[in-house]
Amino acid sequence: MRVLVVEDEQRLARTIARGLELEGFVVQLAHTGSEGLWWAIEDDFDVIVLDIMLPGLSGYEVLRRLRHRDVSTPVLMLTAKDGDYEQADALDLGADDYLTKPFSFVVLIARLRALLRRRSPQQPAQLSAGDLILDPARRTVRRGGTELTLTPREFGLLEYLLRHKGIPVTKAEILRNVWDAHHEGPENVVEVYVGYLRKKIDAPFGQSSIETLRGVGYRLIDPGTGDGQSDNESGSTPR
Repeated sequence: MRVLVVEDEQRLARTIARGLELEGFVVQLAHTGSEGLWWAIEDDFDVIVLDIMLPGLSGYEVLRRLRHRDVSTPVLMLTAKDGDYEQADALDLGADDYLTKPFSFVVLIARLRALLRRRSPQQPAQLSAGDLILDPARRTVRRGGTELTLTPREFGLLEYLLRHKGIPVTKAEILRNVWDAHHEGPENVVEVYVGYLRKKIDAPFGQSSIETLRGVGYRLIDPGTGDGQSDNESGSTPR
């Protein structure tokens, strides 16, 4: 899940970004209203965290211009102001939620996940492939009756693959949505983490959920439904 954070207090912005990344979000930071508006229009995000008091364009103006352009991405407004009129102004302009500083990070995460659920009510509360089940809200993964322990990056990768179950995804798409839109490292980091996942979700259970599609990327399937055309990696990359 990709989130744009528009916050001019850079220390707070970095803190928010670190916390969101630990929860599996891919974060893009912007520190002015103009920069935030550009990112929100030019790129795709699942949700936007938008401060009201910004240099240049205010958060109100950014929001107004986004909605004028029919950008429907859910927006959670942040502000140091605490008053009914400020909240009403934000909601009237098209904000989806509102949080007053200082705020609990636990509450921020809960609000963001609620916005995502409301935006995509058709998406199941749990993601599954056979007896492999991932619960995004509880941050749990289990295969059959066994609960699995994944790192945040492994969890994000598995969630992305499950949300695109049966669909081939490229390494570039994975890097963009699980790492960072501007990831400058080698693409083989994806191969490494696919290997980590295979060791945890497949190898101990005699399953093969992640197909390698030569020259394309990867595809997650329900075990036993593959067409046998893929060239699966062994997942033997040492950690």
